[in-house]
Formats: sequence, C-alpha cells, structure tokens
Amino acid sequence: MPLKFHEYQKSITSETAELCELLESADLRAQVPSCPDWSLEQLAVHVGQAHRWADRIVRTRATEEVADEEVPAFTPPEGGGVRELTEWLAEGAALLSRALEEAGEDARVWSWFTDQTAGFWARRMTHETVVHRADACLAAEVPFTTAPSVAADTIDEWLTLVCSRATWEEDEEVRELAQWAGASLRLAATDAAEGVDAEWLIELGSDGVQWQRGGRKEADVVLSGPLDEVLRVFYRRLPPASELVEVRGDVELLEAWLARVSFGG
Repeated sequence: MPLKFHEYQKSITSETAELCELLESADLRAQVPSCPDWSLEQLAVHVGQAHRWADRIVRTRATEEVADEEVPAFTPPEGGGVRELTEWLAEGAALLSRALEEAGEDARVWSWFTDQTAGFWARRMTHETVVHRADACLAAEVPFTTAPSVAADTIDEWLTLVCSRATWEEDEEVRELAQWAGASLRLAATDAAEGVDAEWLIELGSDGVQWQRGGRKEADVVLSGPLDEVLRVFYRRLPPASELVEVRGDVELLEAWLARVSFGG
C-alpha cells in the first residue's frame, strides 16, 4: 500500500536532509559507482533539479511537460561550495513539499505516467530521493538505511511503474520478459518490521507482468536479505552476488529481470 500523502511530503524533506548531511562530509568529486557518469556533486544537482522541476509542475498545475528553462533556480549558485549546494538542495525539497501540500493529492497535473495527479509526484520524488541517496552512500562508502515503510514502498512504486500496461506497450526491453512467460520471482526481506509486509511475488506472462505483496506461490528464484539490501539489488545498486543478500534458484532469471527494469538517473 502507498504511504499517506503527507508522509511523502515529509519523506522528501527528511531524505534530502540526510543526503545534505552526507554531502557535508564527503568528497564531492567522488565517482558514483552505480551512476558512473556522475560525481557525487553531479548526483546532488540531479536530485535538486528533479525536485525543482516537479515543484514547478505541481505549483503551476502544468498540463504539459515543463522545460528546464522554465524552472526557477534550476542550478545551484555558480562557484559555490558544499554549503551553497546543500542549501539549494534543501530549499528545493522544501519548495516541492509545500507545493504538494497546497495542491492536495488529487490535483490534476501533467506527468509522464498514466497517473496525472500531484500524488504521483509526491510518491515519485520520494523514491527518486531515496534511491539516489543510496547512490550517494555508495560513493561515500557509508551504510544506507531508510525507514522500513519507505523502503517497502520504494519497491512497490517501481513495480507499479514497470509492470503497468503502459510500460509493457511502450518499452521494448520490458516486453522481452515474455520469453520467460510462466516464470516467477520472489523478493523477501529477512528483517521486516512489524506491520510491514516485505515480500513480493512477480509473475511473468506472455502479455505482461503481474505482481503482488506476499503471495505463497513457489517462485523460480528468490532474492532475500535485509530490506534495505533487497531494495538496493532490486534497483541495481548492489549486485545479486553480494554477500549481503542470498539468491536461491534461477539466478539468470533474476539477472534478466534486473537488466530490463533497471532504474537509471
């Protein structure tokens, strides 16, 4: 189940605050292993620009895609250091959170998905921030953790997007999964908090992909481990061969899935 709308607003600012704290003590020139074309500074700028772009969409009740040039303060101050960068980053998250609150969950706004509401952007920007904070933790070589309910919804949200009919029809790579029709994958957290159902069953078909939380059907491959690490493997921020997780069954099936539904920048 998705989080409540106000929880997304809070998560956008709290996740950004944690990212800012990391940046203040990290080498901004460090390469991001999971986004090798970016330095840590470039990753931070990307997150801030995503927030400000979404803020502009929600704030103006946009009915079509907003160009970067239309977004105020789309880049951080030139020649600034880490303080200026983190202040700009935190400001953008706060602006987005306020715009969402003012608009309300059901406000009609443009999005690139079938869900054309402010609620889409609240959820999408929460998990954009979560996953890129995981990237930043990799670059800074520090552990990554997030709230269990947020981590579980980060997996839910991406499954909702990649398993949608719209994605199946538009994404040729996702349609390649039809060659594994009848196969299934399971994700299972071994440290799920009370009240958090942290298991997922993904079933591949000839005409689409279905998923559900829980489910008791046997799967062809099972990825298990601490929830934060399962999340990182699911988003290709950690290899399936990592000692932090366990893979039982058809490893090639898991790798085929990950290769076709990966989350990029």
